[in-house]
Amino acid sequence: MSSPRFHTSSPLHGTGRRKSQFTYRQLNLLASYATSSPLRVIAHIDLDAFYAQCEMVRLGIAEDQPLAVQQWQGLIAVNYPARAFGINRHCTVTDARKLCPNLIAQHVATWKEGDEKWAYHEDAASHIGTHKVSLDPYRLQSRKILALIKDALPPNMQKVEKASIDEVFLDLSAQVHSILLQRFPELAKPPPYDDPTENLPLPPITALDWQADALVDLEDAEAEADDPDWDDISILIGSEIVRDIRANIRRTLRYTCSAGIAGNKMLSKLGSGHKKPNQQTVIRNRAVQHFLSDMKFTKIRNLGGKLGDQVTSTFHTEAIKDLLSVPVEQMKFKLGDDTGVWLYNTIRGIDASEVNSRTQIKSMLSAKSFRPSINNYEQAVKWLRIFAADIFSRLVEEGVLENKRRPKTINLHHRHGGQTRSRQSSIPQGRVLDEATLFELAKSLFSQIIQEGRVWPCTNLSLSVGGFEDGITGNRGISAFLLMGDGAHESKGAPRDASVGLPAHERPEKKQRVGNPGIQRFFAKKGTSSGGDGEGGLDDGVADTGNAQIETKEASPTRTRSRTGSHPKPITDYMCTRCHARLESAEALQSHLDWHFAKDLQDEERGKQTFASHHSKVPRQKTAAAPSSSKKSTRGGASSSSKLEHGQSRLKFG
Repeated sequence: MSSPRFHTSSPLHGTGRRKSQFTYRQLNLLASYATSSPLRVIAHIDLDAFYAQCEMVRLGIAEDQPLAVQQWQGLIAVNYPARAFGINRHCTVTDARKLCPNLIAQHVATWKEGDEKWAYHEDAASHIGTHKVSLDPYRLQSRKILALIKDALPPNMQKVEKASIDEVFLDLSAQVHSILLQRFPELAKPPPYDDPTENLPLPPITALDWQADALVDLEDAEAEADDPDWDDISILIGSEIVRDIRANIRRTLRYTCSAGIAGNKMLSKLGSGHKKPNQQTVIRNRAVQHFLSDMKFTKIRNLGGKLGDQVTSTFHTEAIKDLLSVPVEQMKFKLGDDTGVWLYNTIRGIDASEVNSRTQIKSMLSAKSFRPSINNYEQAVKWLRIFAADIFSRLVEEGVLENKRRPKTINLHHRHGGQTRSRQSSIPQGRVLDEATLFELAKSLFSQIIQEGRVWPCTNLSLSVGGFEDGITGNRGISAFLLMGDGAHESKGAPRDASVGLPAHERPEKKQRVGNPGIQRFFAKKGTSSGGDGEGGLDDGVADTGNAQIETKEASPTRTRSRTGSHPKPITDYMCTRCHARLESAEALQSHLDWHFAKDLQDEERGKQTFASHHSKVPRQKTAAAPSSSKKSTRGGASSSSKLEHGQSRLKFG
């Protein structure tokens, strides 16, 4: 089905055809997630009373049943049926039951002293001294929801930022751009005169179906009769995407969520909280001023704390509309240049912050204040085990099992009376990080504190990890350099990221290494070598132990001649200066040089064994290899034809 034809609207300034206010360049910026694009579409999805919903789904409770999540004697989450009775998170459990006698108060899961796994305990509220709160059940559900959201987006357009355990930002710009070109193929045509600054034609539709969305009104109600422009079309497509995502979460996991769709992160977050629960609010560019005019600026992120108090005391108001008349120069004078400009733009709905696909955390902490205090090593160790398990479960969420990120340091804090002591240790790198490793490191740190004395009674213990860094992927272990023949070719020739992005069923299976994988495989006879240009057919007579250097040749668009004749050979950019073998790439050359190094090591080891009886050692000669060297260096600078000493035998390769 073809798209509607672009139509000629009322003339602009009396002549020509009326056009959109947006240009082809701005449309193209949409595809690259540019924060400067006025057509940008950002969504914020927020789970409704998330902890309470998790317990309702887990317990199979009806949606109209009042429920609150309890932690000790307080409340940390209240569902919407319970809020109708006036219950909020500032209530105690006793006060909440007075307001709603049939309230279900479900205590959060806890780690029990001595247990190796969190669980739901009916008596947890009365055992604060031997239990520790666990939020793992909610983290698990959060991961499921995030996976559903990503599955609903195209694989190459998943710009998703997890803002917290129950909220995410989505940058839908590129997906919206793709859908725009599908629905309106005319947009894919070159701009007039090939000038990207040319304005787009107006959309070929005059009415938009927002379905059940909470559409923020325009300040001028009569402006609703105006024809929509491409920013309206873009945000409409974004609302369709978000509506489908919310419906899928509801259908699959039974959770409701609210959403805001706007042109930036700040507005979309304000929108998601505008109509709750289970609704989505759309803030068109034309409606931003009206949306913010009656709002307090303290509702905006970063303006609810000390900065908000400073702005309030400085300008004697909390209303955005009162600040709109304050000149930017006055704001800069009162608050500083950066803060003043930021506030001036923020209250006008301007926000150029990006959606970060991965907001990286800096540290993780698991702690417990003891009431009553603990008084022996065995009690402390039980808690250290719980801390290690708690932190490791969060490390799994960060991707430690896939080696995406891992911490470098571990810290233990101990409080005795009014004194706090700390110990820190590095976490061993180069091996798998698991719960047992964290536990052993924690015990080691605690033993160091104990050795100082005066540790009992202990009123608080906390374990933390920090110094997070991205894991190294694509590296090959030393065994990868010991492959020969086809295995070596596949190991070196294939790009490191060849399987990245492929579906699981399309990724190449790992080949099982057979035969002797040790270093001796380097020294197989020539007859058993697979040969080839640097793939295993190297000249075994080369015994140069000097430092090899990488030689690169500038590639020619045609072909190059060999050094020994006029016959053309394929272009080769990398050459080993020790044996003049030609390699296909820098990676292949590096593997080839490691071959030389491994053989040098074996030569050296054999030499050490031979000369052990003489209590002498011949040092390796470090001479820079020259590309055109005509002599083959030997150890100690001796000629290859020099007389053998007593007990010495000549090495033969091949």
